[in-house]
Amino acid sequence: MDALGDIRVIELATGVAGPIVGMFCADFGADVVKVETPDGDPERGRPGFPMWNRGKRSVVIDPGSAEGRARLRNRIGGADMLITRDGEELAAFGLDGDELLASHPRLILLEMPVYLPGHVPWAGGVESAALLGAYGGQFARQSSVSGEPVESVYQTLLYAHGLWASVCAVAALIEREGSGFGQRVTVSGINALQQLTMISLVVDPNAPDPSTAVGGAGRHPTYSRMIAGDGKWFTSGALGPRFEAMFMEVIGLGSIVEDERLGGSLANMVAPENIGWVQKAVEEAVLKQPRQYWLDRLDAVGIPSGPIDGREGWLDHPQVAAMGMRVEVDDPDRGPVVMPGVPINLTATPGAVRGPAPALGEHSGKVAPWPAQPRPAADARPLVRSGPLSGIRVVNSGPFLASPYAGCLLSALGADVIKVEPREGDPFRKPAYGANRGMRSIAIDLKHPDSIRAFHKIIEGADVFIDGLRPGVTKSLGIDYDSLKAINPGIVTMSLSAFGQTGPLGGRGGVDMVLQGMAGMMAAEGGDGEPIVNTISVCDISTASMSSLTIALALFHRLRTGEGQRTWDTLLGTATYLQSAEIIRFEGRPPAIVGGVDFQGDGAFDRMYRAADGWVRIAAPDAPAKIASALEIPEEKLADKDGAIAAIGAAIIDLSREEATRRLNRAGVPSASVRKVTEVLRDPRLCEAGFAHVYPSDNGGFIATPGRIASFSRTEWRGVLKPPGIGEHSVRILEDAGIDPATIDQLIERRAVAVGGPMPQILPHAYR
Repeated sequence: MDALGDIRVIELATGVAGPIVGMFCADFGADVVKVETPDGDPERGRPGFPMWNRGKRSVVIDPGSAEGRARLRNRIGGADMLITRDGEELAAFGLDGDELLASHPRLILLEMPVYLPGHVPWAGGVESAALLGAYGGQFARQSSVSGEPVESVYQTLLYAHGLWASVCAVAALIEREGSGFGQRVTVSGINALQQLTMISLVVDPNAPDPSTAVGGAGRHPTYSRMIAGDGKWFTSGALGPRFEAMFMEVIGLGSIVEDERLGGSLANMVAPENIGWVQKAVEEAVLKQPRQYWLDRLDAVGIPSGPIDGREGWLDHPQVAAMGMRVEVDDPDRGPVVMPGVPINLTATPGAVRGPAPALGEHSGKVAPWPAQPRPAADARPLVRSGPLSGIRVVNSGPFLASPYAGCLLSALGADVIKVEPREGDPFRKPAYGANRGMRSIAIDLKHPDSIRAFHKIIEGADVFIDGLRPGVTKSLGIDYDSLKAINPGIVTMSLSAFGQTGPLGGRGGVDMVLQGMAGMMAAEGGDGEPIVNTISVCDISTASMSSLTIALALFHRLRTGEGQRTWDTLLGTATYLQSAEIIRFEGRPPAIVGGVDFQGDGAFDRMYRAADGWVRIAAPDAPAKIASALEIPEEKLADKDGAIAAIGAAIIDLSREEATRRLNRAGVPSASVRKVTEVLRDPRLCEAGFAHVYPSDNGGFIATPGRIASFSRTEWRGVLKPPGIGEHSVRILEDAGIDPATIDQLIERRAVAVGGPMPQILPHAYR
């Protein structure tokens, strides 16, 4: 059975993010019709198209044809979901979003504007990870050698946009099952940036932006990439007090904590004044032995680690194959194509690559009309709810970053999420301040003989259980799927692991840092130089979205069948998805972009340039004449790459960012200022859009956290998400589970459960 087996989707959106939503829908059984103009999706000639459009049907409709517009409008009457970029794209086909929702009450209208609804600050309104990353503060926050902005070789923001929008769309389908009504769902490029760069956006908005001149290794001396004595690179995933101390012991620096500059705590390694000297000490210690020596010793004590490899062979890695993440299809335009598979796993309703991307117009005239959607009863009223997942209860036992952040995202969609943590608390809850927002906390010792009965009572009233523990741990604790299903037959369980349970690496521990290295992402960012650590925890944060999508799909299936199921995902699957356009293979594909130290972009017309007061990002690889006109440069000076870079740089260096981008955009050259996070937080348009929530900290400053990260026309959740204290809600959660006061007191007295107060609202030092 397919999770979305009878869902019908019309995809008007072109490019990357919108088609990714259609891809996930098709992977899980939806009938996705890609509507294209006679010119086709502009991405058709680019490497990622075969993946993002797999399993769909292509129909060509001329927007200028009255007969074609009528056919499209008629087909929308039978659709469950319409994916579009914005109102302008709808208007090109003679459509209006408000009219569609009024005429088709069950329709989910998913709008995915590239920046904000009704506003794109660069020329042409083009979808651009580069311009969004520059203008949204991502590039200025990347660790560097020089302290200047650095950009990624990956379109990560667009991958995040498509993935998060998929979560929100399925959440709206879940809500529709109860209410009978659809709604407008808006997930903008800014929402994608908020969701992906969450750690960078949790700041004191009135403090200076931190220096990024910490080198390509990042800010954390034990959670980073390192070069061994044989010249080979590897990653260490030593994060959190226990692993950090163990790592220092392994490399012979156990006494470093006694240095007065650390104040008796290794947590102070990431204080700005300590990063440099601690990093140097670690580097010198690691150079004393070859890579395999360190990998063996880190593995022996349980610290996740791995070699840094190139991305070219990642799809051939045996663990990738074992997880079903290597798929071959016969593409009608490219021949045999090797691409990433489906990165999430539902045991009762598994996803699958249903076929290749269609040729342009391959199914024109061949798609039978869909029956019209049933209309709600005449006296039915759309329900107003606090989030599309209002009424869903999630129990989240995952520690560190990815699993807690999945709980935060589900909270932002209205779910009641219970954070289950040890009596002493999640060891990473302070550094992961932003990831733990929005949940209620119960501190419970799941190894205590009295606690498991209480935990099972909590599960009786839950819809979902999330674990981020190593494979096998849940079974030993009696909280695996089979055990929980016996208590709650409709339970959905979601297990996150690094590599999954089978294959040559099955059961091994792993973290974002390790997967960035093994999957080739660091090597690609570094190019011919040293590997570069992405300041964004891209694998962890995107896996939180992936977990949320997994859960939403399983909940939708359960609403229709009453059947729960075991689901799971992996950091490996996410690391593969996040390179979809870069590692896909077919004969004749152009080489993927590689970076370098303090990478500024690829090519003369698609890069950052220094201005008088900062930096400017230009994204016009096919428009040298427009650039020449805007900057008054003779076109002959742009004939070769080096000459063009020199000429454009000389023309911009004396201009302010505002003046340079004004000239360029007025000439039709998409461009944007490269802004720092504190500038972004002060943007009036973003403030009006609820980009950030700002509230007082407990030490006299203020804390900014991401604000509203998606909009729902009828089921909007509003409020500020803050992290709970350890055990802050223990008693209430146990009461909600039906446990009597005497038993609760007994659990507390026997130290099976801990009770605490609110978490101090104080920002930690940034660790990335």
